[in-house]
Amino acid sequence: MRSRWPRGGLWRDRDFLKLWAGQTISMVGSQVDDLALGFVAIAVLDASAFEVAVLGTLNFLPFLLFTLPAGVWVDRVRRRPILIGGDFARAALLATIPIAYVADALTLWHLYAVVFLVGLCQVFFDVAYQSYLPSLIERDQIIDGNSKLEVSRSAAQVGGPGLAGALVEIFTAPYAVLVDAASFAASGLFLLGIRRREETPIRQTVGGRTTSLWADLREGLRFVLRNPNLRAQAGCTATSNLFSSVAFSIFLVYAVRELRLSAGVIGLVFSIGAAGSLLGALTATRISKRFGIGATTIATAALFGPATLLVAAAPAGNAAIGFLVAAQLAFGFSVVVYNIVQVSYRQAICPPRLQGRMNSVMRFLVWGTIPIGTLAGGALATWMGLRETILVGAVGGGLAFLWIVFSPQRRLRELPAPVEDVAAEPARA
Repeated sequence: MRSRWPRGGLWRDRDFLKLWAGQTISMVGSQVDDLALGFVAIAVLDASAFEVAVLGTLNFLPFLLFTLPAGVWVDRVRRRPILIGGDFARAALLATIPIAYVADALTLWHLYAVVFLVGLCQVFFDVAYQSYLPSLIERDQIIDGNSKLEVSRSAAQVGGPGLAGALVEIFTAPYAVLVDAASFAASGLFLLGIRRREETPIRQTVGGRTTSLWADLREGLRFVLRNPNLRAQAGCTATSNLFSSVAFSIFLVYAVRELRLSAGVIGLVFSIGAAGSLLGALTATRISKRFGIGATTIATAALFGPATLLVAAAPAGNAAIGFLVAAQLAFGFSVVVYNIVQVSYRQAICPPRLQGRMNSVMRFLVWGTIPIGTLAGGALATWMGLRETILVGAVGGGLAFLWIVFSPQRRLRELPAPVEDVAAEPARA
């Protein structure tokens, strides 16, 4: 009997498939974790809307504090050991939550500490991960590789929240967190199985002396900030993340206390709505080829605000389900297509020795606004109400696409050639 396994390309790249498999498992676990940790705070520790927003702030605060130095470090060492260490560390940290719950020692401060440290591990993992992929596959496979990884993320968003809701209702939220801990451990084991040799990066030198952390960091900042397309991408994504964080930092509180939805229903809404993410991952390559990089980025970014408006307009009770599902479909599709295109663009144009710093600068700029947004969301919810806060997020996020409209990227059709690395040869001499 002939094998039905797809032939050619990344389907025959065993090392990429191991990376893909590990990330797929981890993404499913993270979907469980996203819902479970919120319910630990809300249902077990009786946290207020502001305290729940602080939880989200602490999760992303490490991106504001540590992303830039992480990028310099990632460019100086091999990336795979960072990925493996990040997975196993997060597994151990998350496992402390059900252990503390069983011992009747779980507190909001314990939860805050775990979320912050998991976020710190995520900083180093994400910078190393986006920098590792271009060294694992060929340049002309980057969009395909990112698309496959986003298919997994989207599939996890389809099945994960429903699984999370069921686990929270059956086993309670602290025990559901164990699923995410196990998924990180599994991802680390798959990464251990990658056999492709990774070259140790060559350190930059000036006059025979190794460059300092600050010199390396300034070089990464210059690369991003002097490129008008990268500046526009950073502005668009940072604006969107700021206002979506304002809206969604208090979404669980809004869904539970104002819309009166259970954990199972919320998980089901996320699962059904995530079909939009899956569709985006499956079609991003064709869409970008058909309409071009610039037009695709503008169109998908323009959907962010209208999708969030549907959440703010949802009525209480089960009638809210249709509004939330439609919002998730539109938001998931647009975000996934946008992310595949913009991440592939910056990976394609960046010289290999700058990948870590470029990704860290971009992460600092675009994710650094998230803790600001989550904290603002909690404060606004306390001051003006939950529904009104989501409306503020929708209006602000709806303007993010203007960054691309007023940049040269609006005319870009295909991935350009890599930027010439004028500093590479003198540095190696």
